[in-house]
Amino acid sequence: MNETNLHGGVKWQSPSNIALVKYWGKSPKGVQIPQNPSISLTLSQCRTETSVFYEESDRFGLHFRFDGKENPEFQTKIADFLKSQMPRFSFLNKMDLHIESHNSFPHSSGIASSASSMSALVLCLLDIERMVTGASGIDMKEASRIARLASGSACRSVFPKSSLWGLTEAFAGSSDEYAVSLENEIHPVFKTLHDSILIVSDAKKAVSSRAGHALMDTNPYATTRYTVANRNIADLSAALRSGDLEAFIKITESEAMQLHALMMCSNPSFILMKPNTLRIVNTLYEFRRETDIPVCFTLDAGPNVHLLYPDQHAEMVERFIMDELERYCHEGRWIPDQVGDGPSRC
Repeated sequence: MNETNLHGGVKWQSPSNIALVKYWGKSPKGVQIPQNPSISLTLSQCRTETSVFYEESDRFGLHFRFDGKENPEFQTKIADFLKSQMPRFSFLNKMDLHIESHNSFPHSSGIASSASSMSALVLCLLDIERMVTGASGIDMKEASRIARLASGSACRSVFPKSSLWGLTEAFAGSSDEYAVSLENEIHPVFKTLHDSILIVSDAKKAVSSRAGHALMDTNPYATTRYTVANRNIADLSAALRSGDLEAFIKITESEAMQLHALMMCSNPSFILMKPNTLRIVNTLYEFRRETDIPVCFTLDAGPNVHLLYPDQHAEMVERFIMDELERYCHEGRWIPDQVGDGPSRC
């Protein structure tokens, strides 16, 4: 490998994802190994665009800007990750990196920004490696494996439509070390799903995801949770293959509530939902009973609500959001999104 006068730039954009069966709890068996498998939908519009400009140097250097501004907290996280990957990416030892990152969505909006940002960064690193070594392309399984080391959920963002992360009998080839694509495993109706993200609060979360995962180590219901999650993986997999929207709704909403119940049962405990979260959920229940439209909700580890529904019902559901749910959103804000096609080079 010739590392003389290396310089250039790469740019990737990568989407966030929303988990249906939740990853909550880390195994002591390795770095970022999940206690249970998870299934997610890859989003389309909520993305991070990351540019990496690199130049050969006598040592490693990093300059990071987020939305055009220096961000010491993000820079420290990225520096720690890059240093941990120097045995894998040997060229980093003699690179001066200038990284620019931008989200298409507000940072505190209940959207997994670490998933989109860290997967985009890893794809940039692999693209630089490709140019340094003359390789023909990027192995997305390897991208998923490395992204997992930066942020667990990031490993699911490198694949279009939907992915599964975690070893399970429900899918051949599944692994705790990387995600696998479900694009060819799901019914067409799920490839048309919209995800309207209702911003109940834009405040920073009361507990970080890292701390929340750690609380599972002493949660009295952890063992039961992992058993239920594995059962839900099998049941949701069957629903995704067959197009069973009723089963999809039942499992997806149950998983959302279980995640928050686990946080309320941890020590210390946290209530991450807000009053308007519950108002949205109850209003949704009533709308679904009255219209029989297959719209459901899921929640991340925060108060904001993701509404999931097929494209054929988009007009009615979005009218419902504007007429009935905007009043419960912070400053009336919500983000329209849908299932998408995964990362792309810019």
